[in-house]
Amino acid sequence: MKTNDLFDSLTDPIPQLRRDIQVIPVQNNGSSYLYFHDSRGYVPSDFALHRETETLLSLIDGRKSINDLKPYFGDEVSVQQLKEFVQFLDKNRLLSSGYYQSYARKVESQYEQSTIHTSNTAGNSYPADPNELKGFLGNSFDKHDSEETNTSAKALYAPHIDPRIALDSYIKAFAPIRNLKPKRVVMIATSHYAGLYPDTYQERPFILVNKDFELPLGTIRRDQESIQQLLDSDCGITTHDRAHRTEHSIELHLLFLSYLWDHDFQIIPFLVRNLDELYYMEDGHLGEQLKDFSQLMDNNFSGDPDTFFLISGDLAHFGKKFGDSTAASDLFNEVEHFDRQFLEYGSQNRRDLLLKLMKEETDPYRICGFPPLYTFLNIMPGLKGKILDYDLWDERERKSAVTFGSILYS
Repeated sequence: MKTNDLFDSLTDPIPQLRRDIQVIPVQNNGSSYLYFHDSRGYVPSDFALHRETETLLSLIDGRKSINDLKPYFGDEVSVQQLKEFVQFLDKNRLLSSGYYQSYARKVESQYEQSTIHTSNTAGNSYPADPNELKGFLGNSFDKHDSEETNTSAKALYAPHIDPRIALDSYIKAFAPIRNLKPKRVVMIATSHYAGLYPDTYQERPFILVNKDFELPLGTIRRDQESIQQLLDSDCGITTHDRAHRTEHSIELHLLFLSYLWDHDFQIIPFLVRNLDELYYMEDGHLGEQLKDFSQLMDNNFSGDPDTFFLISGDLAHFGKKFGDSTAASDLFNEVEHFDRQFLEYGSQNRRDLLLKLMKEETDPYRICGFPPLYTFLNIMPGLKGKILDYDLWDERERKSAVTFGSILYS
């Protein structure tokens, strides 16, 4: 985008700050800053401002112009300085401006047209250097050599939380499949960002990521032949995959496959948006789409001995950070009771009871793994599994927590 497209008026209202950005106060070397976290990835990842700018930011409400701001600061700040600051915000995509919207459209369009997904997590959640990564994972898997392998495994439900937090749980989940050699992996994963694009995914809940994945240990190819066959059917599938641009739920699973498996295999990666409509109407439009999609996947892959299913989802998200009035530590017991019911119903393939559990209080603990797991259970309704692990990340300083677990289906 050209810098001359930035906001450039003294009298027009300044576009308001984007409401989808999380502003987090942080301390660094004795100084206070405001760190801006953008789940869409448009704001630079290291962007922060001095805490002193908080008053000025609060005045940028979509109604005031630069000239309107001037009286708040007297002679300390000139009109030109205010204009430069506003343009600085606009250039870094913090304003809901025309510049930001054009930038977003360009980035999303380029991603959708690309046939390659480059890792969002390498260098952040684990080492990007291949040798360091092999050491990081190898040391952990070596400690679990006693984990029994399962050559009859057909599917795995496992977390996608940051490996730095839950590496031991990942090892317990993936070690049993280390000796499998499927030719194809159907991946069904949580979409954390589909809700940002309601018009795109309202009628298409199953997001097919028609891309190869570039990871530190190599590129994992998509199964183009099978994908084309799926696209010839109309079962709620879309290849508009902009919701996957900053997603981690698929590539964190591929990280472990790329380390454990040295044979050639290809993937069919899907994200699933939320299935909240099922809480109110099981046999409505979404229910029919789920039925058709499940039948399609069942017909094509369930009976294939060379196909493995990988389901990516965490469990509860609760506490202050997630909007609860109560600290997470006060909810541990009741959340664990809920989670263990969830895992039990999931492992026994009681999707009727799983949906009933989620409907009772309309997903009270924000189980992000429900959409992919429920979808999988509809694809393979006769398959049962064994719970491998259950754990919790206690983010005590933010009075919040996330739980996660795994199920192996044979």
